[in-house]
Amino acid sequence: MPATPENFAFGSVEDVAERFAAHGYITDRRLATTVFLQARLDKPLLLEGPAGVGKTELAKTLAAATGRRLLRLQCYEGQDESRALYEWDYGKQLLYTQMLRDKIGDLTADAPDLASAVHRIEEQDSVFFSDRFLAPRPLLDAVRGEQPAVLLIDEVDRADEALEAVLLECLAEYQVSVPEIGTYTAKVPPFVVLTSNNTRDLSAALKRRCLHLFLDYPDAERELEIVRAKDTGLAEATARHLVDVVRGLRELPLRKSPSISETVDWARTLAVLGVDELGPEVLADTANVVLKYERDLHRALEVLPRLVDPNRTLPEPGHPHHDGHHHDGHHHPGGHHHGPAHGEPEEADGHAVRAATDRQGRHDEGSYGAPGAGPAHRTTSGAGQGARAFAAVTRRRTN
Repeated sequence: MPATPENFAFGSVEDVAERFAAHGYITDRRLATTVFLQARLDKPLLLEGPAGVGKTELAKTLAAATGRRLLRLQCYEGQDESRALYEWDYGKQLLYTQMLRDKIGDLTADAPDLASAVHRIEEQDSVFFSDRFLAPRPLLDAVRGEQPAVLLIDEVDRADEALEAVLLECLAEYQVSVPEIGTYTAKVPPFVVLTSNNTRDLSAALKRRCLHLFLDYPDAERELEIVRAKDTGLAEATARHLVDVVRGLRELPLRKSPSISETVDWARTLAVLGVDELGPEVLADTANVVLKYERDLHRALEVLPRLVDPNRTLPEPGHPHHDGHHHDGHHHPGGHHHGPAHGEPEEADGHAVRAATDRQGRHDEGSYGAPGAGPAHRTTSGAGQGARAFAAVTRRRTN
């Protein structure tokens, strides 16, 4: 489908960058060029990359910068096409059925025979499958709607392949087929943005219909510019130091690396606390803003002094349980834990762990919080108060 004047939303690549910046989204040249081409070529845009690098925010900013309404389809496992395309309003259909039952006598009153009466009733069937009973979902709404839209299909990699196949017609022709009615074609094609966290490979057919862009964590200068654009209230020098600390944390094998939005949250947190200069202590007290797993937090606490100042050390964290510290009863010089605790295997690389725990069907019986007996892993025996009490009772019985 050729580009239409309504889709000439940007005059140039520079116009994209300026209008996005006006809404607080800092782009580089490659990203601004891709958005400009999407608008001019009428092609969907597929954004892939780790969570928290601004994929969803790009679609929101695109809607704000162009004045279009935003329609969002959040994908998940087991999602069927009715949640993406349309549903029939069964309640309204039932109401009309009752009305027809009340009027059926009037319809058939002057029918010469039974066949004619049945034919008249059958003619009313089309009434129940028309626009008035159609409940549009995001895909149909984006195509059928009178106002131009930005359609965000978020985390499409979480959807099943069956739903991915349903998307192909909409992405290729900007149309949706309703068997009972016909085919709806967009008068003004929506801007379509698909996002993926790479939890599975998407089909070649879907990728072929899209412009593709991989978004990764930005370089230090661009991330600092993003923090600055969000008006966090943190001083320039402190914000620059914080960005360097976050980039150092991303080098660790964490289960979940700090995202750009979490860097902004950390900056706002430090500004609220009135921090003018970063130190290991204040970073340790607020690291939970960007680190959402306990093991990640403990791993980061070990290296924060080195990231901030190699000559300073952190105080012992005031937490009753230190995962990965002194589980084997031996003290490691300097408080660092080198290697896995006794009875625990060496943990895999953080990226591999994230990929393994963020796959379809991942919530099995061994997953934390899943139904069933729970994980088979148990802590080393003899380390708790209950074990000591049991040992004392055993000695008394023996004596």
